[in-house]
Amino acid sequence: MSEEIKKEELVEFDDQEVSDAPEEGSKDGKKKKKERKKLTPEQKKKRTIKALIITGAIVLVLAIFVSGVAIGNVVGAKGLIKQAKSMEPVKYDHEQLKPQFDEEWTYFELPDDRTEFKVLQFTDVHIGAGSFSHQQDAWAMNAVETMIRAEQPDLVVVTGDIAYPVPFQAGTFNNLNATKVFSNMMESLGVYWTFAYGNHDTEAYSMYSRKEISEYYENSNFKYCLYKRGFADEDDDFNHIDRGFGNHIINVKNTKGEYIQSIVILDSHSYIDGDYFGLVWKYDNIHQSQVDWYKEEMDKLKAKNKENGFGDEYVKNMAFFHIPLREYRRVWKAFIDNNGSDTKSALTPGLTVSVDEYKEKYDDGGTYTGEKADATYYYGVRGEKQSKKNGVANYGVFCGYHEDRFFEAGLDHGLKGTFCGHDHYNNFSIEYKGIRLTYGMSIDYLAYVSVKDHAQRGCTAILIDKDGTFDCEARNYYSYYKVAHEKD
Repeated sequence: MSEEIKKEELVEFDDQEVSDAPEEGSKDGKKKKKERKKLTPEQKKKRTIKALIITGAIVLVLAIFVSGVAIGNVVGAKGLIKQAKSMEPVKYDHEQLKPQFDEEWTYFELPDDRTEFKVLQFTDVHIGAGSFSHQQDAWAMNAVETMIRAEQPDLVVVTGDIAYPVPFQAGTFNNLNATKVFSNMMESLGVYWTFAYGNHDTEAYSMYSRKEISEYYENSNFKYCLYKRGFADEDDDFNHIDRGFGNHIINVKNTKGEYIQSIVILDSHSYIDGDYFGLVWKYDNIHQSQVDWYKEEMDKLKAKNKENGFGDEYVKNMAFFHIPLREYRRVWKAFIDNNGSDTKSALTPGLTVSVDEYKEKYDDGGTYTGEKADATYYYGVRGEKQSKKNGVANYGVFCGYHEDRFFEAGLDHGLKGTFCGHDHYNNFSIEYKGIRLTYGMSIDYLAYVSVKDHAQRGCTAILIDKDGTFDCEARNYYSYYKVAHEKD
C-alpha cells in the first residue's frame, strides 16, 4: 500500500472522528483555542464560575435526593414501628396455648378439650421499610394483622422474605428495619411465632447478615418470638455457609406427654455458584448437614416416645422453609404432562397422576429408573411463568438448583408435609409418596409490581389433629376475609 493511500485513509478517518468533537489539531479546535485566548480575564472568570455553578447544582440535587432518601428511611421506619407497637393484642375465643420448654425442645401441649392445633403460615411478606415502600409496607402489615385476628392461631410460621431491602424498590439497604417492624408487630399482637430465612432477608448487599439478624432476636427478649438460631453456622460467610441459621424444632404434645407432631424449621439458604445477587436464578438447597441433623432429631423424638411407652414409630412431622424442593417441580411436571397443557387454572381435587422415579443423585435431573409413583392434587394453581433457566425447563417452579436428600430422608423419618414460599404466584398443594407438598399464599405488595388481581395474597391454615395428622387450606386475604382491594 502506497504512502499516499495511507494518508488519504487517515484523512477520511480524521474527518469521521472530528466531525462532532474537534481535536486541538483540527481547524475547529484551533479556532476555539484562539477564541479562548481572545477572552478577557473577566470573561474567563465568568465561564469558570458558570461551570462551577452547573457542577455544584448537580451535586446539590444528588445530595438532596440522597439525604431525602436517608431521612425518608429513618422517618418511615420509625412510623412503621410506631404502627406496629400500637396494635392491640389478639383476643382469643379460647384459652391461648403457651409454649413450654423441656431439656431440648420448645413444645405446646394440646388440651384434651381441644380437637386441633392451628398453625398459620405466611410467606414473602416483603416489608421494605424504606423511603419508597411506606404505603406497601402498611398494607402488608394490615393484611397480616387482619388474618391473624380472624384465625387466632396457636402458632404463626413465616417461610421467609420478611424483609425486602432491594434499594430500587424499597429505597434502602437496611434489612434490620423491616425485621424490627415485623417482630414488633407480632409482639404487639401477642401471638407466638417463628420463621425460616428467605433469600431476600439477608442479601449480599444488605446491611445485616443472618448472624446479626439472629443476634437481634436473641437480644430483644421478645416474649412471643420462638425463633432460635439452633443448628447453625458459627459465622455468616455469604454463599459459603453450610448449616445456615435458624434450623430449629417446635413440638406438639398431648396431655399424656406423647409427641404427636413436630414442626421443623429449616434454612434453605439463598444463591449458589457465584450468583451473589440471584440474577441467573441459581437457588440453593437444604444442605446435607441439615438433612443429617433432621434425621438425628427425629430419631431422638422417636426414642423419647418409645421410652415413655408410646410405641416405636417416628413422630409425624412437617417442615417449613423458603425455597421449594425439587420434588415440587418434578411432581408438577407430571400433572402438566398428564393433562396435555400447562394451565394456570385449578385442576380437579383428587386428580392422581403417575410420576417418573429417579435415582438419588446430586445432579440436575437424576436418572430415570423406569418406576413410577402416584401423586394427588389437592388445590391451587401454578401462577409463575414457565421458562428455561440455565438450560433447564422450570415448569413454573423455581426450586433449588441441585438435588438434595431431604425428601428421601423424610420418607424414612415421619415427614408428612412441607410448606414453602418463594414463588409468589404458586399456591398449589399436592401429595407425593404420602408427603404433602404445599406452597403458602404470599403477602407481597412490593416485589411483584405486576400484581393487580390479588389472587395470590393470603395465608395457609394448617390444622393438626390430636393424632398428629393434618389438613391445610389456602385462604385468600380478600375473598375469605371479605376485605376490599387496596388501590394500588
